[in-house]
Amino acid sequence: MIHNIKVKKGLNIPLGGSAERLVVDMRGTERYAVKPPDVVGFIPRLAVAEGDSVAAGQPLVTDKNLPQLFLPSPVDGVVEAIVRGEKRRLTEVVVRKNRNIQNHPNNQNSQNGQRVLSAEVPVWWMIKERPFGTIAHPGHRPKGIFVSLRDTNPLAPDLDFALKGREHEFDAGCQALETLAPLHLVHAEGPHPAGNIGTQIAQISPINKGECVWTVGAQDVANIGRWMLSGVYSPERVIAVGGPAAKAPKYYRVTCGVDISRIADVQTLSPSYPCLGWQASAADTRIVSGSPLSGTQVAADGFLGMYDQQLCFIPEGDQHEFMGWLMPGLTKFSFSKTFLSGFLVKLSQLVKLDKLSIPYTFNTNLHGGRRPLMFTGGFERVFPLDIYPMQLIKACIVGDIELQEQLGIYEVEPEDFALCEFIDPSKTDIQTIIREALEVLRKEATA
Repeated sequence: MIHNIKVKKGLNIPLGGSAERLVVDMRGTERYAVKPPDVVGFIPRLAVAEGDSVAAGQPLVTDKNLPQLFLPSPVDGVVEAIVRGEKRRLTEVVVRKNRNIQNHPNNQNSQNGQRVLSAEVPVWWMIKERPFGTIAHPGHRPKGIFVSLRDTNPLAPDLDFALKGREHEFDAGCQALETLAPLHLVHAEGPHPAGNIGTQIAQISPINKGECVWTVGAQDVANIGRWMLSGVYSPERVIAVGGPAAKAPKYYRVTCGVDISRIADVQTLSPSYPCLGWQASAADTRIVSGSPLSGTQVAADGFLGMYDQQLCFIPEGDQHEFMGWLMPGLTKFSFSKTFLSGFLVKLSQLVKLDKLSIPYTFNTNLHGGRRPLMFTGGFERVFPLDIYPMQLIKACIVGDIELQEQLGIYEVEPEDFALCEFIDPSKTDIQTIIREALEVLRKEATA
């Protein structure tokens, strides 16, 4: 079923550095990584050791609680490294591509020669479940599967452009997903977060306690379709690379989990940095895998997040700012009209001029210190769900589970509060608060 929805509440952030519509093929990159921390609730158990040869689609790690769930190798190759963090937490399994290892189609899961989409196939991890944002539980029966056909995050890729030439695979993926539950393809109009899957689910079929829905990214639908058609696991995405600090914003066609060092070397190129490595640019540029509002900071020799489809290069905001907020701020973006730039835009609208173009400057500076939560009414202006955002945040802070459920905690994910966090004058880590509250509920539900 195809839905068309319109969203009025929200905010488009004029972050500079959008990607040029030119696709660079980076599928020849040598190193890739599977990152278990990117998957909520996944407790990894290693299925390989360093030096093992693996084929694309072969399990690298499995879930201790649900062994049928696994994260597969994105390419044929050799396990180069198993990286652990604090308390020996498994953070990455790095695979170096080896073209001498042959990829054999995974036809084991089939009926009468037809492939069946189930938890035992390598593309299952692409299906996520709400509430909680985990990999879809094979024992659950969702009331629907939702696919957003538009991404409204700042600098996000144009999905129509990214899927060009993959229409047949996308249709095959849709047919496979329809065998699991009713499929909802959603076209959204309006400012961000109109493209967030949480916003769309809230308008079409809100999640109540005891219910669940599954979600799939549009490009991952095509990846599922490719596997259904050929039996070959070849997960790829067209990612948008841009941002105020990117030197040549453009699109890249990559395999999931790609090493971003070659991209970072190009995008951080500057005469002031004769060396293009991470050490040369770390003090001046922050690289974010995923949305600049809710993504994860990565090093220039790191890897793309498992579910991410964009890379953002943003200037660090650690330099001293003369007089701070006392300056007019002609190039500073301000939702609350703290700076003069906000009044200039409003003035242009009043006198019916064309939309005024202001070269806003963005960096990672918080522009102030953390302070107690303040009731400004701003959250309600950018939060389109039928939920009281401030009250829900406070309920999560104090750990009142009953109140959280009454206020709609099962309908949201941290990304739904990204705009609230962006405009929050209190500099509160709202997304972290929501994630921690959801984790408490998830662990109680699975206990």
